[in-house]
This record gives sequence, C-alpha cells and structure tokens, in this order.
Amino acid sequence: MSVRTRETLHVPPGPQEFPDSPLSRAFRQPFLLGIFLPLQTGGWSQSTLPRGTDWTYPYNLELTRRAEAFGFDIAFGLSQWLPKGGFGGATGYRENFLDPFVSAVALSAATSRILLLGTVHALYGPWHPLHLAKFLATADHISGGRFGANIVTGYADTEPEMFGTTRLDHDLRYEAVDEFTAICEDLWAGRDNLGYEGRHWSLRGAYVSPRPAYGRPILVSASGSPAGFAYGGRHSDIVFVSSPAGEDFDRAISALPDHVARVKQAARDRGREVKVIINPTVVSAPTAPEAQARYQAIMDHADLESITNFTGRHRAGDSRSWLEHSARGRAVGGHLHIVGDPDQVARRLADLHAAGLDGVQLTFYDYLPELDHFGRAIVPLLEQAGLRIPADRLPSPQETS
Repeated sequence: MSVRTRETLHVPPGPQEFPDSPLSRAFRQPFLLGIFLPLQTGGWSQSTLPRGTDWTYPYNLELTRRAEAFGFDIAFGLSQWLPKGGFGGATGYRENFLDPFVSAVALSAATSRILLLGTVHALYGPWHPLHLAKFLATADHISGGRFGANIVTGYADTEPEMFGTTRLDHDLRYEAVDEFTAICEDLWAGRDNLGYEGRHWSLRGAYVSPRPAYGRPILVSASGSPAGFAYGGRHSDIVFVSSPAGEDFDRAISALPDHVARVKQAARDRGREVKVIINPTVVSAPTAPEAQARYQAIMDHADLESITNFTGRHRAGDSRSWLEHSARGRAVGGHLHIVGDPDQVARRLADLHAAGLDGVQLTFYDYLPELDHFGRAIVPLLEQAGLRIPADRLPSPQETS
C-alpha cells in the first residue's frame, strides 16, 4: 500500500453530477428555500416577547414536516458549544442545544424529500476524517442521499478549550479542514485502502463501505473570509454567507452582489460551481403596519443581558462574518431582516435573487405560525414570480441533463 499525499488524494464525483440525486432535484428550483431550525433555546432571536418557539425534537420535527409540505428544499441546524446557562439573560439564550448532526439524521428518517444538513466542528476533540467519512456515508444511506454536513472550523477560542485543545490561527484552520475533507473525499471515492501522512492527520489501510449513493454526501460550508471561500470553492455544494453590511436590508442589498460574486469565483477558479445562500429573518403579517408593529415589539423586548454576552463572545473570536451587524438587531436575529406584508417579502426575496443569491435559509421569531403564514401567503407569490416551481412540476432529470 502506497502512502498518498494531499495532492494525490482521489476526488469522487459530487451529488450535483448525478441528475437523479436529491441535491440535483433541489437545484432545479430557481431559488432555494431552507429553514434554519431552532434546535437551541431562543432559536435565533434574543427577545422576551412571548412566543411558542421551542428547541425540542418534536417541535423541530413538526417544523421540518411542515416546511417539506410547503415545498422547502432544506432544513439546517446550527452548532455551538456553550457553558452552563448558554448566553444567559432572561431567556437563558441557547442553554439547551440539540446536536444538529444527530438531529438531521433523525429528521431524515421522518421525512421523504427535504434535504437535511447537520453542522460539524471538524477540528474539535476526537473527530478523525475516518470517523466522519463513515458516519456521513451511513447518514447518506439512511436518508437516501438527502443528508449533508455543514463542515465548519469554529471561531470562538472557548469552544476548543472544552475539548482540551487550543484554537488554531484562522487560515491554518482552513488548511486543516481542507485536509480533513480531502481525506473524507478519498475514502468516499473508495478506490483502495488509504494510506496517508499529512500535516494534521495520518491513516493506514483505511477504507469506508458502503460508499455514498451519489459519489459523496452533500457538503456545505459557511464563511466570510477569502480562506473560507477558497475552502468552499474546493469542496462545497452550497456556501452559506452572512451580510457584509449588517442586517438592514437596504444597506445589505447594495453590498451583496460583489460579495456573492467572490464566493462563486472562488469555485470557478477550481472548475466548479456552488450555490450561495443567506439567512434572513422574516417578520411578516397580512398588512405592512402589522408587520412593522410586530418587528418593533420584538425589538422593544430585547434580552439585553444575553445580547451583551453573545456580542462579547463574538468579538473575542476571529470570525470574519457578522462584523457589521448591530447588537440590538440580535433581538430579531438573522443575517438580514425582511419585514412587511406578503408582497413586500416576496419582492425582497426577488431582490436577493437578482443580487446573485441562489436561495435563503429562513428564520422566524415564532416559528410554527410564521412558517404557516410564509407557506400559505408568500410561497404562492414566489411561484407567480418564477422563483419557485411546485414540486409536482419540477423538470425531470432527462429534461435538465
């Protein structure tokens, strides 16, 4: 058995290269719709205004099934590692936190069409590429090719300390996770037992079987830096970005075209294409004044103590995302705030599409009723605008190949 180098690791075809894969089916939509699940206390919004949003698995299962019924393409979970009490405050923000990897596998077994993505901090603790390659291949088979991993490096210095290690420098983390993912890809290609000696990992006689159904599992990444964009360009099917100009929509929409273009160019430089998505929080109601009043009420009930703790932790890290977001905006949450009646929300989403974005991962304040409002009142408008195609009218693989 020869020992391979980073440059000679094998790369399997991605699921985009299989016209009948669940990812290819989702990508036939003009504009992807995803839901960012509230697997954590408080979801995405640091406000004490009463609501029903809940971190529990039954609640998130109901959300995922409803999103699937409304034609959503993706359900996604965040990962953070926090001490007792989470970010504190009146809400105990993010004190309880379901693991998104395990949750996504469970949700895949309880759904039939929607893609399930789970976040993994690949550089923390006991993870080894052989572990993750095997676990993801298993999840791929459980889900019928609908499972994907959002592989992240982590930015907070306190998180790796929980695992008895220290945080690597920003760009070195991306070097390490690139090597990690490349090893997984070789194992998914399955050409032979893998012998490898690298800077960060080594393997002897490693093999993974069964291999994924469509070349490899779906891969996702999230970043706001050139190193992160380069990683996404090499490995990811979907790259998740934040707004480079804060949560205010009018400011953000001017900055996003160049930002998105940089992400896509990083992939094209490597002969690949990626989809780019962003996370708006939608606050909508039948009329614009009702939506604005709801938005203001959420802001007026800001959980200031938890917001202070959250922003302090973020500033102590070295993330290149969220740099222009206001602390007060955390009461609502999300990379962007979209507020208005159904027509206004649909127009804002069309603006994001025109700015080069391929879809959104939506968050809501009170998830179940607001998801229902979005699905019943806004999805039909997106279909009328040509941004969405009803599931029963999607082109077949033969029509798109």
